[in-house]
Amino acid sequence: MAKNKIAGVKGMEDLIDAGEAKKWLWIETMARRVFAPAGFREIRTPILEEANLFERGVGETTEIVEKEMYTLLDRNEKRLAMRPEGTAPVVRAFIEHFTSHNVQEGRFLYMGPMFRYERPQKGRLRQFYQIGAEIFGADHPLLDAEMIALSHQLFSELGLSGLQLNLNSLGSPEDRENYRKALAKFLDGIKATLCEECQRRIVRNPLRALDCKKPDCIEATSKAPAIAEFYSAEAAEHFTAVQQGLRAQGVPFRVNPRLVRGLDYYEKTVFEFLSPDLGAQNSVAGGGRYNGLVEELGGPKIPAIGFALGMERLVAILPPNAAFSGEPPRIYLLATDPESEQLLFPSLKALRETGAVVEMDFGGSSLKSKMRRADRWNADWVAILGEEERKKEVIILRDMKGQAQDEVPLDELFLRLIARFPTKHP
Repeated sequence: MAKNKIAGVKGMEDLIDAGEAKKWLWIETMARRVFAPAGFREIRTPILEEANLFERGVGETTEIVEKEMYTLLDRNEKRLAMRPEGTAPVVRAFIEHFTSHNVQEGRFLYMGPMFRYERPQKGRLRQFYQIGAEIFGADHPLLDAEMIALSHQLFSELGLSGLQLNLNSLGSPEDRENYRKALAKFLDGIKATLCEECQRRIVRNPLRALDCKKPDCIEATSKAPAIAEFYSAEAAEHFTAVQQGLRAQGVPFRVNPRLVRGLDYYEKTVFEFLSPDLGAQNSVAGGGRYNGLVEELGGPKIPAIGFALGMERLVAILPPNAAFSGEPPRIYLLATDPESEQLLFPSLKALRETGAVVEMDFGGSSLKSKMRRADRWNADWVAILGEEERKKEVIILRDMKGQAQDEVPLDELFLRLIARFPTKHP
């Protein structure tokens, strides 16, 4: 009796398409190329953390903690959470491994899956991937500008020219609290015109009402007080300097006073990159300054700023074929009998050392079936060796893109192939 198949978890997708996987690897490679020269070291934090890390760090009144966080009890009844975002774990690791040794600055790059129990839709999954970066150690407006400029550089390197950078400042924690009170009072006066979600936010997290995408709420809050009216002199000066720094770097931006971001730890600079090609879920990346989070999570008072991008959304808007530029050639070695396999097998290592992607066919069946496998593998070149070729001491070299082939001397396979493409071989 056949057993029922086990399906994947809703909102958690397999990445099995070879073309898509290449795009992911290319984005990750480009992120390292952009951030490594700026002094960032790569960090990998666990998927599971204590739930309290996010309750204290992200904020108990945020939707992430209230509704979306995956939590569980381990065998010792300790509450754990699957990380819903990447900043709090990096801060925890920074405190644990660096500030405990009196190191109070650092730059970190991270990549990996995050988890939120949301309604799955295009551009929003329950398991989603992020690339992010964090800088610890200084509350300087040009550091904010540098972080934003590096993010902008990454998108430029990926060929994304249509993104819009929105910029705002939430002021100091005192400025933000004064604004929160004024905004809550304003929202209470128009409560009947707001959606149910925004009505609940009035007391617990009123700033999130400005981030609501419902047209009626956007219209109702259009006359809300502006946060710039509550800036201290220091916060206003900081925000002006950030904008000057971005102009000096040639980074275009738009000041958006409604931009608040969804996490409680932000203060001063916040920013977001939006794409016109993504519909309602149009945020590709975002971040901001969080000067109090290290201290909130048990470390010393160390200012910081960070950003994160969503991989799935970024992949969706990559220019056509962008991820394939400069890719190594793909060579498929195909033998039709055991003796030919033995002759071809040593070529695997030598050809791979040139930088090419090389695979050898070890499946049975006919030559036609083997060629179909080579085509599915997206081979650029197929080297075919059988009994007749061995007798003539040649090998068939087939160009799968140009649909042409020729016979080359068996002992010249290596030289003939590397002459056809740029390699790392001297």
